[in-house]
Amino acid sequence: MIDNTLLSKMVSHALRHEPWLYELELDDEGWIPVEELVESLRREGPEWSRLTAADIARMIDRASKQRHEIRKGRIRALYGHSQPGKFAKTPGEPPDVLYHGTAPATLPSIRNSGLLPMGRQYVHLSVDEATALRVGRRKAGNPSILKILASEAHAGGVKFYSGNETIWLADGVPAKFIVWG
Repeated sequence: MIDNTLLSKMVSHALRHEPWLYELELDDEGWIPVEELVESLRREGPEWSRLTAADIARMIDRASKQRHEIRKGRIRALYGHSQPGKFAKTPGEPPDVLYHGTAPATLPSIRNSGLLPMGRQYVHLSVDEATALRVGRRKAGNPSILKILASEAHAGGVKFYSGNETIWLADGVPAKFIVWG
């Protein structure tokens, strides 16, 4: 039986962080044929030798967070890429308000420069405070939750991209669109 959590981590690593280690060439939107990914992961060890495209589809269907998507026999990570260059995404109109959880120590920098991707391709924003709190706890035990005036930022020229049903992405968010405290 395939461990879905471990499989999700492997797929994320291959699609989001180091595709070259798996000898994968992602297109400019981050897509790769599912069968290429399966073949690559099978080479990672005997425990993966029986991996199938159906296993990957089942892992995606059962995931509590939608990190990957499959369409027309191709798969990609929806967000969280750390490799150089950006995958093309289609801008969309965000909800009126989004949220960002962060460590309190980063607040002075954010006040000065706004929200920046900081080594990622995009700034990750949440549709609700609970998700922002959960994300922020990865950075600090008691994170600060910032309210982003997304519709105003969008009207001001900031591009937003839908990551999945709970995550929106932006190239950056100027401090003037952030509600403090």
